[in-house]
This record gives sequence, structure tokens and C-alpha cells, in this order.
Amino acid sequence: MDRTTEDEDRADALFRALADRTRRDILRRVLAGEHSISVLAASYEMSFAAVQKHVAVLEQAGLLTKRRRGREQLASGDLTAVRSVSTLLEELEQHWRGHIDRIDALIKES
Repeated sequence: MDRTTEDEDRADALFRALADRTRRDILRRVLAGEHSISVLAASYEMSFAAVQKHVAVLEQAGLLTKRRRGREQLASGDLTAVRSVSTLLEELEQHWRGHIDRIDALIKES
């Protein structure tokens, strides 16, 4: 599992973006379909600016994209980016399973 600094920076951005429950909820919504930022903002008990900041973090991590339609900003989820998170987690799981298997083998030898 040779990962470059760029890979690690990308993983940091992805997990930082997903660390917040509001961002995870926004991501679920935009993965289900394109939403305007103003409609998303109405779903939360926080300011429009706060929701925009959450959207910006998700966008910077590559988990969603925005586009303009007139005066409206629309957000949609990027399923490929979400799958990359899944791949990262699978790699980590395989790494730790290998350690656990080695520990089990050592215990059985004792």
C-alpha cells in the first residue's frame, strides 16, 4: 500500500469533509439528486452562509460539484469520489486484518 503525499492529502480532505454529520447529510441528499443550495439551507437550523461553508468543504474534497442555473447554485454528489472513500477504507481494513491475523498466529504459537 504505497501511497503518495498527494494520495494522503486527498484522503485527509475526504475524511475531514465526512467527519461532520451535517456534511454527511448534505452529501446523502445531493447523491440522491441535484439540489439548490438555498433548498439545502432551508433543511438545517443554521444560516445560509454556514450551509454554504459545509458545501464548500465537500466541494473542495471532490465529493460534490456545483453549477449555476441562472441565479441559483445547484449541487450534485460525485459517486466516484464516494467510492474512492470506500476503497480507502477497504485498504485500511485489509491492513489491520493482516496485523490481527499475525497476532492470532503468534498467540497460537505460544
